Amino acid sequence: MNKQFFSRVLDCILTADPLLKVEKTQQCFDDLNEESLELIHEQPVHRIELPGRPDKPELVDPRKVSKRSIKSPEGRVVLAHAVAHIEFNAINLALDAAYRFRNMPPGYYKDWMRVAKEEAEHFTLMTDYLQAHNHHYGDFSAHNGLWEMALKTDQSVLERMALVPRVLEARGLDVTPGMIKKLDQAGDQAFVKCLELIYREEIGHVAIGSRWFQYSCEQEGVNPRETFIDLLKEHMNNGLKGPFDEWSRLQAGFSEEEMLDIKNLENGIQN
Repeated sequence: MNKQFFSRVLDCILTADPLLKVEKTQQCFDDLNEESLELIHEQPVHRIELPGRPDKPELVDPRKVSKRSIKSPEGRVVLAHAVAHIEFNAINLALDAAYRFRNMPPGYYKDWMRVAKEEAEHFTLMTDYLQAHNHHYGDFSAHNGLWEMALKTDQSVLERMALVPRVLEARGLDVTPGMIKKLDQAGDQAFVKCLELIYREEIGHVAIGSRWFQYSCEQEGVNPRETFIDLLKEHMNNGLKGPFDEWSRLQAGFSEEEMLDIKNLENGIQN
């Protein structure tokens, strides 16, 4: 078996079959933690326009993705498919964070492989739910917005840490409690348990992004608070839209001052 870490991670990214991607990601995580892989940084880094993915789901404009009320079983299946697609993309995003950025401390690669492994487990949770309701991943349309951000940030680990875990994944922290409440009201306890686990572990994933964002800012000699707001202005149409789940964001490494900055930016108040 290939002992070079970056080659193994690239293979995981390019694997199209979801079940095989999950299996390879788990094995790569295990091998890295058993210290049987070599972190050789001299290997070339390839730009990945599109990671390995199955022929379905069909990728469409986000406005055309299927939506239905989660009060119905059919609507909950559509939501589960959407969550599965987010988790599938999240596997690739975590793998790419581990693959793309070289000369980071060993703990960085262990962190992002742990994220990739947990995202793979989340994907499996949701595909199991789909199968229990006579559906499969690929039965509905989806969009590719998450990977577009990966391409925009593939030259800077600082920007990647700021804009993927601390923006895109943190958005999941904002919306998941509301989804759990609605699913609980609908009596779908199986789905509720899945999302409760995902929510807890995603807090840890965003915290990993926060930790390595801080590290990258220290390495580049820039102010993390100011830099994060500048990146929001540049890449996120001048800010984020609330509401924000402040409790989980604080758990995930945002400071109270950052949350005030984010809300001020949303409201057009200059910091």
